[in-house]
Amino acid sequence: MAAGPSRGDGGTAHHHAPFLAVKDINKPPSRRMAGLYLVEPVLAVYAFSTFLNFPIVPQYIYRRLWQDLTNTTYSIDDDGIRCSANSSINHTNKQEEVQKAASMFYLYSDLSSIIPSLTVTLLVVAYSDYRGRKITIILPVVGCLLYCVSFLAISFFELNLYLLIVANCVSSLFGGYGTMLGGCFSYIADLCDDKKKKTLRMAVLDMVLGLLSGIASLSTGYFLRAAGFNWPIFTAFLFQGANLFYVIFILEETVKPADLQVTTRGSLHLPLRKMASAIYQIFSLASPRRKTLLVLTLLIFSTFTFTYMGGLATVTLYELNEPLCWSEILIGYGSALSTSVFITSFIGVFVFTRFLPNVAVVFIGLLSVMSGLIMTAFAKTTLLMFLVRVPMLMAIMPAPVLRSMLSNIVSKSQQGALFACVACLESLSTNVALTVYNSIYAATVAWFPGFCFLLAGGLCLLPISMLFVVWFLGPDTSEEAEALMSEDGSLPSV
Repeated sequence: MAAGPSRGDGGTAHHHAPFLAVKDINKPPSRRMAGLYLVEPVLAVYAFSTFLNFPIVPQYIYRRLWQDLTNTTYSIDDDGIRCSANSSINHTNKQEEVQKAASMFYLYSDLSSIIPSLTVTLLVVAYSDYRGRKITIILPVVGCLLYCVSFLAISFFELNLYLLIVANCVSSLFGGYGTMLGGCFSYIADLCDDKKKKTLRMAVLDMVLGLLSGIASLSTGYFLRAAGFNWPIFTAFLFQGANLFYVIFILEETVKPADLQVTTRGSLHLPLRKMASAIYQIFSLASPRRKTLLVLTLLIFSTFTFTYMGGLATVTLYELNEPLCWSEILIGYGSALSTSVFITSFIGVFVFTRFLPNVAVVFIGLLSVMSGLIMTAFAKTTLLMFLVRVPMLMAIMPAPVLRSMLSNIVSKSQQGALFACVACLESLSTNVALTVYNSIYAATVAWFPGFCFLLAGGLCLLPISMLFVVWFLGPDTSEEAEALMSEDGSLPSV
């Protein structure tokens, strides 16, 4: 998730005197090492550690529920023998029961974490405009460390499985994935004034996120087969510990708290009021046309996130189910193959933004998502399940381009407030999507397991239709930044 910090071209503020020191805070001094302002390694390590656990969690839950509900040992194989050798009606009913139980488990887990995560994301990322970006990065790393410790204890001592829901809820109090992304993208926005450079840097973040998550997913299957559940979790814990050290002691801050101490003197409630006013200012001081573009772009981003994340929410369960019956090795291969989507999407952003308007780039990405999800709904063989990644090669392109479009609509002093809203919407859309699609999957797995993917593909028509409205309203959103900054640093009201 009244005026924010005001900046004048001459280095003096025309009003709101307490913000005099904000002028060039977001521009790192040239005499400092460029490496100290690299936030990409932070997101890379965070993604690797998180996605090292990401395929493990549903498999661990699935195996524990299988043992609890069927009173049998979960069979591990590489080629679907577990399904073909046990194709009786009784076995099929048991598998559907486990699928439904696992889906509902994810539903409860998501519901327990959605409100704390959204609240922390909105407050902390907006607060970073006044107290620095690093807090938005430190908190999610600490939350991930706590989750790793909890998961390791539950797995090692075979504690009650539902303690994982408690662990997920506690870790969400530190913001989680949405807070990390909001902080990292705000950090990049502080460093980049050029629009195309900003788009590319944000695309690099998305590519790093996908690349490291794919490497982690690929190694998870072999790691799990060789060492069980405990060692991958412990490895993730070590990486997050190193990440925390880097953020605290090495990464430079783009907004200096020492320069902004005067902003909180006099009232403990002042920071919260300024956060609320900064978010309000984004919309209240914009011209009607720019306000319409801002709202539409936010809606496109949130509906894209809802359809894409919702479509991916039940992929692991779908792969574990008949007729695929994938092992952890195949699941790792499938997750790793999805890494190519992030790489090709980055290449697509790099190439297409040179020749096409941002709206056209987003449109290509949405078509890629829709075609891939519809194809997934009818994937019944291992080969076809791998091939569904082909039409989705440009599926990530909308995310960095939409973030850059949004960033160019508001002033430099409002980047934290903007990305707080973006991160909050992203977390809300993701959590609602996980809740909705897991519920739908539990209700439809018996008669059509691919229904969720078909539904998600059809819902892609919503952001596509809104995108046409944005295109109809006039020039590309990236051009809206030309008249953003008035002399006092606020949005012009014309």
